[in-house]
This record gives sequence, C-alpha cells and structure tokens, in this order.
Amino acid sequence: MAYSVVFAALWVVASTIVAMLPMRLQFPPGIVLFASAPVLIIWLGFDYGWFFSVLALAGFVSMFRNPIRYYWRRWTGREVEQ
Repeated sequence: MAYSVVFAALWVVASTIVAMLPMRLQFPPGIVLFASAPVLIIWLGFDYGWFFSVLALAGFVSMFRNPIRYYWRRWTGREVEQ
C-alpha cells in the first residue's frame, strides 16, 4: 500500500477526532488539516490517477463545506454571518 493512502487515512481519522472536539478547540488543528488536504489530494492523484484525486477532493469538500462556504463569501465580499 502506498504511503499516500496511509496518510490520507490518518488524515480522515484526525479530522474525525477534531470534529468531536468542542468548537473553541477545533480551529488550530482544523487549519492544519485544511492546509494539508490539498497536498494529500495531489499526492493521491499522483499515485493513483486523477479519478481518485477527484474522489478525495469530493470528500474534502464534504467535510469542510462550512469553512469553505464562509471563506468563499468572505473573499468575494459577500456578507458573512458572525
């Protein structure tokens, strides 16, 4: 098994653990996971092809849909609820 799959599985477990933390403790590890996801997705795509990279991207967007929506609204200048 390739290291990319092992690290992707560990990333999923870490994301699940972070999701169970209280909201005030989710931000620091969540940023690390959010920033490391593109590297893992590209690595998976390099090892297994673009199709698996697209599947990993779909999983990432599904797990981080609210932060992505928040930052998208913020970057495009739309109103953001506090």
